[in-house]
Amino acid sequence: MKDGLSRRESILTLATAAGAVALGAGIPRPARADSDTTEFVQVNMWDRGPDVMAAFDFSNRIMLGTPGAAFKDEAPMGFTLNKHVIPRGKVKFIAVNTSETMEHEMLVVPIEDVTKPLPYDTDAERVKEEAAKALGEIAETPPGETGTVTLDLEPGIYMLLCNIPNHYAMGMWTLIVVI
Repeated sequence: MKDGLSRRESILTLATAAGAVALGAGIPRPARADSDTTEFVQVNMWDRGPDVMAAFDFSNRIMLGTPGAAFKDEAPMGFTLNKHVIPRGKVKFIAVNTSETMEHEMLVVPIEDVTKPLPYDTDAERVKEEAAKALGEIAETPPGETGTVTLDLEPGIYMLLCNIPNHYAMGMWTLIVVI
């Protein structure tokens, strides 16, 4: 049994929080001592190994705003975070690549509508970073290594995704809510 929420519970929690943000509900905003305070988010970038990934059915891509998103729990790769709801302001993402064999990266992209797919280049099998308005990234990180990025985030919904070819389509993404 895992500690914390399951992916399904996390998605439901995010959807509820996202709806509240979209509707302008009175979600209390955490107080910050000053503008120099930084929130830390621990991220694990993982995959289930080359055999599981080799068996992936690309006719059912696991991407936001597509029918394949329903299979997110079965993704052969992904992100695990210590928190999915984060106070606005400076956020430092500390990402560890827990894979034994594969590089991963992490982009941060604002999401306006969770029901719509991100702009995607099917030939390159990657999200179109400029069209998706990527805010920052942790570049390709070898297995066992750590990368960081610090961003100033406003309230809203954001996606963390790996944009190495095919990784996003294989479900290597998660949503966060900044309040």
